[in-house]
Amino acid sequence: MAHAAPTAPRRHRPMASAHAHDISKSALARPLLLGLVYGVWAAFIKRQMGPVDAGNVFYGILCGVIFAGIMFALARVGPRLKRELHAAAYGVFIGVAVGYLHSLTNQSVLRATVVGLFSGLGVGIVAFYRYYTRET
Repeated sequence: MAHAAPTAPRRHRPMASAHAHDISKSALARPLLLGLVYGVWAAFIKRQMGPVDAGNVFYGILCGVIFAGIMFALARVGPRLKRELHAAAYGVFIGVAVGYLHSLTNQSVLRATVVGLFSGLGVGIVAFYRYYTRET
């Protein structure tokens, strides 16, 4: 009669780092880089072909820091959400960000709203598709 072979007792693997809550460099790099791009873009639009002054630089830094902070928070909290809420959060974030940039161009508020709405809808749909097809 065949018997199962004895197995070694299972042991837990040691953690890769001493602190499980450490933030990797790549988790910081993406929000910082995109925040930098967003801040420069916002400052460039706000400048409206005039000379660069301290107000424009401060405005760009402020917009970039806020964008990067929200994106970092969304990247940290998002995976804990359901896929629908996660995709909707990214859609709303991008919709507001793009709509705000468009509102700086002195177009009508309605046009900025429509551009932000369609941008957010597009990103939300693509994000939902990505989260739905790569379910863990």
